[in-house]
Amino acid sequence: MKVNSLLGPVTALAILSAGFGTAAAAENLDELIAHSRAAAPAAIGADATVMVNGEVVAEGSNGWTCMPEVMPGDGAAVCIDAVWGEMMAAVGAKAPFSASGVGLSYMLLGEPPGGGVSNSDPYHEDPTNADDYVETGPHLMLIVPKELLEGMTDDPSSGGPYVMWKDTDYAHLMIPVK
Repeated sequence: MKVNSLLGPVTALAILSAGFGTAAAAENLDELIAHSRAAAPAAIGADATVMVNGEVVAEGSNGWTCMPEVMPGDGAAVCIDAVWGEMMAAVGAKAPFSASGVGLSYMLLGEPPGGGVSNSDPYHEDPTNADDYVETGPHLMLIVPKELLEGMTDDPSSGGPYVMWKDTDYAHLMIPVK
């Protein structure tokens, strides 16, 4: 099987999605692939690799990787580029991260109810009960060198882009789209 350059770092994402197998077994694989690819614009999603539970289930050709869930059970489909793959691998390993360049991720389906996170702590034990719990509708996520995020709001109710996980190595810009 041909593996694109993104899959090395993304394979570490299996740490995050280890619990996904139970939900995946109940759904049709074609539906999971379609759900995953729908997270990005069709021109990207159609040719993206799809990973489910850390395994490639559909080989792509454009360097993008889509998954049906970001975290186990959240149902929040995502499509990521290589820089996002690096960050997600770091999050999964609880390792330091510094952006090697600009990274783009799509979540055009948004987060389903109960699929949100703590806006400040990627490892919050009970994110739906976090004081800063947030569910974002359709959005893009942008990784840039952290110093470029200085002075930007981390308030998700500001009506525009905001910084998520601001005081961590995993700080990134959330850009709501409609």
